[in-house]
Amino acid sequence: MTPRLSVVDLSLGYEGQVFMRGIDLEVGSGEIVAVLGPSGSGKSTLLGEITGVLPVPHGHVLVDGRDVTTAPIQERGVGLLFQEPLLFPHLDVAANIAYGLRRHGWDRRRATARAHELLNWLGLDGYGPRRPDQLSGGQAQRVALARALAPQPAVLGLDEPFSALDADLRRRLAVEVAAVLRESGVAAIHVTHDAEEAQAIADRVIELPSLGSPA
Repeated sequence: MTPRLSVVDLSLGYEGQVFMRGIDLEVGSGEIVAVLGPSGSGKSTLLGEITGVLPVPHGHVLVDGRDVTTAPIQERGVGLLFQEPLLFPHLDVAANIAYGLRRHGWDRRRATARAHELLNWLGLDGYGPRRPDQLSGGQAQRVALARALAPQPAVLGLDEPFSALDADLRRRLAVEVAAVLRESGVAAIHVTHDAEEAQAIADRVIELPSLGSPA
């Protein structure tokens, strides 16, 4: 079976400087791989190159067997969940989730129905009319997850999405999100510096320094 995500001989670089080479990685449907390492180790650079936020200096990124190395972000089939929910304060919860779908040409009724479907799935039934400032931190991050999953991406990158939450909520939400991701069938790359969180959410844990050697 073709992996949902394949990274082939990838180099990590920033502003023309390559600092790691030869990264190979495959992630299957419903699988979560945690990339662990201290700040400055290149975790976010790896995620940026996979999602298209950063250019790839060398190597290839494939999604469902399709080479997306140079494809625009919106054409890669990849979603991204950030450290902060980044919800639009002037839109209600349902409109926040539907926002990306509307920009992709979905009509309002279909996009709103998809938003409510995801809210029900994530245990937030009835939260559609609420404003972001009426949500707890965990609820806001669930809404951000719903927004990321709305267009049914093949791959989802998680950039330390629980780091702003207290320790107990972080652990509980990590387990809940892991279950949702496995059920959705996406291939997930979870970037974190927290080894306990990585073990809680991931099927495999990779320490970034072991992925390659300095350039």
